[in-house]
Amino acid sequence: MVEKIQIIPVQGMPLIKEGDNLAKLINNAAEKQGTPIQDNDIVVVTHVAVSKAEGAIVNLDTVKPSRFAEKIAKQTDKDPALVEVVLNEAKSIVRMGNNSLITETKHGFFCANSGVDRSNVPGERNVALLPENPDKSAAGIRQQIKKLSGKDVAVIVSDTHGRPLRDGEINVAVGVSGLNPIRDRRGEKDLYGYILRIKRTAIADELASAAELVIGQANEAVPVAIIRGYSYPKSETARATDLIRPKEKELFL
Repeated sequence: MVEKIQIIPVQGMPLIKEGDNLAKLINNAAEKQGTPIQDNDIVVVTHVAVSKAEGAIVNLDTVKPSRFAEKIAKQTDKDPALVEVVLNEAKSIVRMGNNSLITETKHGFFCANSGVDRSNVPGERNVALLPENPDKSAAGIRQQIKKLSGKDVAVIVSDTHGRPLRDGEINVAVGVSGLNPIRDRRGEKDLYGYILRIKRTAIADELASAAELVIGQANEAVPVAIIRGYSYPKSETARATDLIRPKEKELFL
């Protein structure tokens, strides 16, 4: 039984720039604030921090919109250059509306604007893309943390997504390393002995959302949180895309 779960903001990190060693910055900041990384911690990092370090930033003034992007921009009341970037990051358009463009990203995620983000990105015309391979990004951070601290952790790269028929946004996992993003509880019994048959909990998304409570969306200085005390199913092969429901089973498409 879990007695206590801590969600620890990693404070005092500098503004992230291209080429930064995120793992080193996280490890140093955690030590400096008196919460050094421990074995089995879960380190949640915002995708914008990862994208900055990896150089996945685009200046919209350098983008030439296509005719198709200009057409979509008129229909959605968006910047044509932004739409062009969104389309470049998408496999398909899922829905369009007033100031809304829902796409399927190259990774297979369904979200607004292909995950292209303006928040916490310096420069009025700069936007952050999702990392090219968020699972690989998570694995790289995890390996570096282990090299620096000697501790075995799990890493989640998070992003803010909306939800069908639910107002407000939550943080979800777009990259994972070291943990299975889904805890399969089928076969367990409830309080009354009923055998669970369909219970599969998206723990990576729950952990990402829990971390967002201390990371926040308006505080550039806290792009990372440590979750401590949660016993998670470990995995060296699981990916965040394991969370994607097959289209043939999706009722909202």
